[in-house]
Amino acid sequence: MIRDETCLKFTMLQTTQRLNSGSLNQRPNNMFGIIIINYNQYQLTREFLDSLTLVKNANQAMVYIADVSTNRQKIDTKKYPFKHLAVADEKNNGYAYGVNQGVKYFLKRGIDKFCVINNDVILDNNFLVEVEKGFINKHVFGGKIYYAPGYEYHKSRYKKSDLGKVIWYAGGINDWANVYTKHRGVDEVDHGQYEDEEKTDFITGCLFCFDKFVWDEVGPWDEKYFLYYEDGDYCERAKRKGFDLIYNPKIIIWHKVSQSTGGPGSSINQKYQNTNRIRFGLKYAPIKTKIHLLKEKLLPKI
Repeated sequence: MIRDETCLKFTMLQTTQRLNSGSLNQRPNNMFGIIIINYNQYQLTREFLDSLTLVKNANQAMVYIADVSTNRQKIDTKKYPFKHLAVADEKNNGYAYGVNQGVKYFLKRGIDKFCVINNDVILDNNFLVEVEKGFINKHVFGGKIYYAPGYEYHKSRYKKSDLGKVIWYAGGINDWANVYTKHRGVDEVDHGQYEDEEKTDFITGCLFCFDKFVWDEVGPWDEKYFLYYEDGDYCERAKRKGFDLIYNPKIIIWHKVSQSTGGPGSSINQKYQNTNRIRFGLKYAPIKTKIHLLKEKLLPKI
């Protein structure tokens, strides 16, 4: 019996080591595809593309836009200096659907690394360089995300010199007692307190980098979530397959928080946050929390 348990632990260790290191040597380069979802937010998407134009190595960027809008507008792809920019008219089947379509698009073109990112962000000058470096020895990772200046939740709390340095995400924590994916460091001014690359519990879909090896092992993003918690779900599935989730503070963006969904507290924000929190919790939370969620879901209907 002891020998069987030892063999099982050794097999699991070998699997984790294979997932987190060995397979990386099989990949010839670190070219990656950027995937963004546009839903009736063309100005935000154009601002994102303008920001990407200004970063180092912008002429090497490869971008796929899943346009799930109900009111279509044209995006002039020829005005941008990227290596590749595609806009695909897609059904509005949710955020995860757009991500999956983007991954499939790049895989068909021989690109096996992906960076899913919101369109309501501004990019650091070294963004492409640091993401490319991240793929050298990591399978799944995110970066440091600040509030874009003027988009802070507690606007009156900060000095003018703090703007652009207020943290929105510096690693993630799963609060299983309440079923919330929390952002470490949120609303704190950055004084260098989160400068270490390290394992994290949760990576926000605002900036989520992963490769084909993860896709092959974990599968596509779960389209049943439609909006919100699809990132948390993918994180949990990746961890259960033995992947480490990594927070990389050298990859930096600024987030115009929730602009793509109408802002915090909007009807669309509340609807999908509440529904998918229950879906996520019933799938992964401890049994005590699941019982609480079932009561929360069913009692209001009685």
